[in-house]
Amino acid sequence: MARILITGASGLLGLNFVQETMTSHEIIAVDRGKLVNAPFRILTSDLLAPGAVDAALDSIRPDWLVNCAALADLDTCEDNPELAQRLNADLPAQFAKACKARGVALVHISTDAVFDGRAIAFYTEESVPNPLSVYARTKLEGEQAVLAGNPDAIVARVNFYGWSLSGRRSLSEFFFNNLSGRKYMTGFTDVRFCPMLVNDTARMLVKMLEKGLHGLYHVVGPQAMSKYQFGVEIARRFGFRESEIAPKSINTSSLIAKRSNNLCLSINKLCTDLDDVPPEFSTGLNEFYAQFQQGYPQKIRSYAQ
Repeated sequence: MARILITGASGLLGLNFVQETMTSHEIIAVDRGKLVNAPFRILTSDLLAPGAVDAALDSIRPDWLVNCAALADLDTCEDNPELAQRLNADLPAQFAKACKARGVALVHISTDAVFDGRAIAFYTEESVPNPLSVYARTKLEGEQAVLAGNPDAIVARVNFYGWSLSGRRSLSEFFFNNLSGRKYMTGFTDVRFCPMLVNDTARMLVKMLEKGLHGLYHVVGPQAMSKYQFGVEIARRFGFRESEIAPKSINTSSLIAKRSNNLCLSINKLCTDLDDVPPEFSTGLNEFYAQFQQGYPQKIRSYAQ
């Protein structure tokens, strides 16, 4: 059993990571006050405060640290570039240095958005990033700082979906909420990505830590699809009307931050080094549906009540 410190614990990945590991490992979740009724240990801390990173590591003395803390809303990052820099780049650099000094295994969560989307093929870990937004730029700076300051760390570029604390954090919830409410919505036909159920993302990260991997990895699903097709798959699995999703080009959207059209990442390196393959998209979607039937969304949302 490892003692794991999770930052960004109220976020989509952080909270679901805790759910996947809290019965098999000792979990301490860093939160700033959103989690008030959670069945796991919480460390209330503002990690941006001077000395907070060192204080957290010295008080908890974890074996592993999984850094899910980030400013992840692309348009918010455009409006708040200084905060994005502190959370997405400067804070990971502090974690890298502090974990290296204490012998703590570190996983830092990055993003597929570091690429400009102009490639035709899947991006590998050797592909040259070209970020288009403040979010993507600061996340790239964060992963570069982590690998430079702590080569033994894992940097995972991810794209995941699932049930969140607010019920509004993931693309899957966007489609579910609108489809279940019979509301009109659109889906981009010209943005392709490799979605993975967030619980599977958490399980893969634990396997990577257990095997002692280090360096840069793409940790996404094995199947590429457009965001429109993703919405259609959600509709079909839940028995909603897929005709209520209108296909749309991202070029006609009113989004502030620039987005990449191609977010397809190769997972060959991950599969080879881990000697494992992430579950198929249909497997993750079936679990997402089963979680809904079993009251999983309501359970995790109760942690904020």
